[in-house]
Amino acid sequence: MNTTAHSEVGRITSLFIKNARSAFKNDEFISRQWQELNYLDKPDFAHAEEEYRAFEHVLKTEGIELNYFSESDLVKMDSIYCRDAAIATDGGMIICRMGKAGRANEPEQERMAFEKKGIKILGEIVAPGTLEGGDVAWLDQKTMGVGHTYRTNELGIEQLRALLSGIGVELIVAEMPHYKGKNDVFHLMSVLSPVDENLAVVYSALMPIKFRNQLLDRGFELLEVPDEEFESMGCNVLAIAPRKCVMVKGNPITKQRLEEADCQVFEYEGQEISVKGGGGPTCLTRPIMRIKCAY
Repeated sequence: MNTTAHSEVGRITSLFIKNARSAFKNDEFISRQWQELNYLDKPDFAHAEEEYRAFEHVLKTEGIELNYFSESDLVKMDSIYCRDAAIATDGGMIICRMGKAGRANEPEQERMAFEKKGIKILGEIVAPGTLEGGDVAWLDQKTMGVGHTYRTNELGIEQLRALLSGIGVELIVAEMPHYKGKNDVFHLMSVLSPVDENLAVVYSALMPIKFRNQLLDRGFELLEVPDEEFESMGCNVLAIAPRKCVMVKGNPITKQRLEEADCQVFEYEGQEISVKGGGGPTCLTRPIMRIKCAY
């Protein structure tokens, strides 16, 4: 099999997304929700649609098979960040249980979309466990990293470990810091974005020492995001192929460092769909299959 779900960096062949119109719906829908969901500011619906079309265009031009999560009255505008509700493995999808109460209905909506597409379900995280997809990252074909955060608890991690052990995958836990507390969105992938099998964009200031050392021991070169580009989502970089990346515009130092590391970088305006809600390009996508890397 040349494709796998066990990668953050192989060329993406298929993924799911949820566009801004389906997630944000209209200005009234946004007005009712943005504050309770802890957005930095109210997204502008028309500008959000424009930004999303540009983001989607990058994916289309790369020949990726795009599948769409549909609009639903059962979920809120955070459903645009579709990575968080499920995890892709070669054994099937793992359906998450969200740590953010306002997102509780998203996993079931995604499960139905996967089943409609004929994608196998490996298992699910059940109460009182919580697990969000932004807290997990493949480090290689047989190793996944998971952040212990306010969104992903110890019981969720143990359930994930049990599911992965059945398909021969090791789980490494990163004990993440408190940072801004329970109401903030702070995932493992807030500080880690693999962009090749031996290269990752990181923000070391908020990375656990043990986990950072484990990356170095595995041969990763760490490309550091400067302090001034962390809040503008400089560390949230989606690899659509090895050293071929998508990032939010407005992070010139990180972009330059990526290019100096022989990465091709696509940018999109993301103030409305990314920065205000705390979800960059990795959060906006749920990759299903990628071309295998050598590892």
